[in-house]
Amino acid sequence: MSAENLENHNQIWIRLNQARQEKAANGGYAGFGSPAFGQCSINGELVDEPQEQELIELIRRHHKSGKSLQQIADWLNQQGYQTKRGQQWKRISIKRVLDRLYDKTPRISGMTKKES
Repeated sequence: MSAENLENHNQIWIRLNQARQEKAANGGYAGFGSPAFGQCSINGELVDEPQEQELIELIRRHHKSGKSLQQIADWLNQQGYQTKRGQQWKRISIKRVLDRLYDKTPRISGMTKKES
């Protein structure tokens, strides 16, 4: 790739990223991959997914009761619940749901960004 092509590529990437962030700031979804568990994208807008929101509430209650991440994952799997992608629950999946629930890793335009 020539220097001129590389510069054009970088400018396009910057403009796309700025547009995604602006859309996310206005409540839209122009992200990468699927929306976070508990949400879905309809016509480019993030909306709550009711069944997943109910499951997030179950996860929150189990966590508040003192269960470990692994205990919550095991319970969900025993009950037949699956992740958004149809997989079994793992500790890290539970942690990600809880982190988003408690605003530790907000999603901006489909990408996670750690807050300090």
